Amino acid sequence: MYFGTEAAGMRRAAYYSSNFVKWSLLATFVGLFVGGISTLFGHLLLFVNSYRYAHERVVWLLPLAGLAIVFLYRISDSANPRGTNLVIEAARSEEKLPARMAPLIFVSTILTHLCGGSAGREGAALQLGGSLGQLLGDKLRIEEENRNIMVMCGMSAGFSALFGTPIAAAIFPLGLASIGMIYYTALVPCTISSLVSYWVALYFGLSPERFHLAAFETTPILALRVVLLAVLCAVVSILMCAVLHQTGKLFQSIFPNQYLRIVVGGSLVCLAAALFGRDYLGAGMHIIERAIEGEATPAAFLLKLLFTAVTLGAGYKGGEIVPTLFVGATFGCTAGGLLGIPPSLAAALAMIAVFCGVTNCPLVSLLLAFELFDFACPELFLLAAAVSYMLSGYRSLYSAQKILHPKTEFRQLHRSTH
Repeated sequence: MYFGTEAAGMRRAAYYSSNFVKWSLLATFVGLFVGGISTLFGHLLLFVNSYRYAHERVVWLLPLAGLAIVFLYRISDSANPRGTNLVIEAARSEEKLPARMAPLIFVSTILTHLCGGSAGREGAALQLGGSLGQLLGDKLRIEEENRNIMVMCGMSAGFSALFGTPIAAAIFPLGLASIGMIYYTALVPCTISSLVSYWVALYFGLSPERFHLAAFETTPILALRVVLLAVLCAVVSILMCAVLHQTGKLFQSIFPNQYLRIVVGGSLVCLAAALFGRDYLGAGMHIIERAIEGEATPAAFLLKLLFTAVTLGAGYKGGEIVPTLFVGATFGCTAGGLLGIPPSLAAALAMIAVFCGVTNCPLVSLLLAFELFDFACPELFLLAAAVSYMLSGYRSLYSAQKILHPKTEFRQLHRSTH
C-alpha cells in the first residue's frame, strides 16, 4: 500500500502494531476468562448427564426443573429471553447483552440436562461467551464501536471450549450474523480467544469431540450419490427449522402462561421418553457416535427432532447445535444405505450438511468437518455442505440472521431468515 510519505507509512505501521498488541492481550484475557467458565460449565454438564444415566427417575423431575427455570428468568426481569438471537444481533450492531444472561443460561441449561431435556450445549456456549465478552468489554471500557468484537471473541471462546473445535469456533461468529459477509475485523481477536479457550479446556481435562472416519476414495459415482444425499439434507434442514420455530409458536399460543407451558412440555418429554426410550434425552452424543459407526434407528432423526422441538418450544434452555448433529448423523446413516453410500460416511456427511443448512455457514461447516473427522474426505464434505447451503433457502435456526447476498445470484440483498 502507498502511504504518501515514509512518515505516514511509519505511523500506519505503528497504528496496526498497537492494535495488534491491544487485541492480542484483550483476546487472551477473554479466552482465559470465558474458557475457564465454559470449562466449568462443560464439566458440570458431563456430571449431570452421567448422574441422569445412573438415576433414570430424575427424568420425571423435568416439569419441576422447568418451573425453576421460568422462575429464575422472571425474577431476573427476563421473562421473554431472546437467547442466541440477541447474541447474534449484538455481534453485528450496538445491541446490548444483559450481564444476567450468563448466569441464567448457565443454571437453566444445567437443569435442563440434569432432568433430560433434549437440548445441546453449543447454543448455550454462544450465549454464555457472548454475554461474558460484552461484560468484559464494559468493565474494561472498550470503545463503543468495538464492543461487538468482544462479543464475538466471547462466542468463539465459549464454542471452542465446549466443543473442542478452535478453528471452526474462531470463524463461526464472524459469519453467523450476516450471511454472505465475514467480519474479518475480528479475525485475529476471535482466533486468539478461541485458541486460548481451547487450551484452557484441554488443561483442565475437557476432551474435544472427535470421530473416526475411514478414508474413502472419491469417484464420480460416489460424488453424485453425495449430491443426492445433500439434497435430502437440505430438505431435512428446512423441516428442522420449520418444526422448531412452529412448535415454539404453537406452545405460546396454546399456553400463554409460561409456567403451564413449560410443565406441559416437560411432561410430554417424560411421556415420550417412556414410550420411545431415553436415547433422545440430553444431547445424545453417544447416539451420534453410533451413527458414525454405521448404526442408527430409521426413525431416530424424526424422534430427536420432535423431542428437541418440544423441549425448546416449551421454554427449556440449551442449544440446537448438537441436536442438529444428531438429526443429521442418524438421518444420513439411514439414507446412506438407500443411496449406496457407506452408512458411516453418509452419517458424517449428513451431519455436516444439515448443520450447514440450518446455520447457513458453509465455511464453518467445512472447518468443523475437518476438525471432527481429522481431514478425512475433504472434497466430499465440501460438496455436501455447498449443495445443502444452496438448497436450504433462507431458513435458519436463528431468526436474527440477515441474508446480505442471495444464494444463487450476484447481487446485494438484505432480508431476515425464517
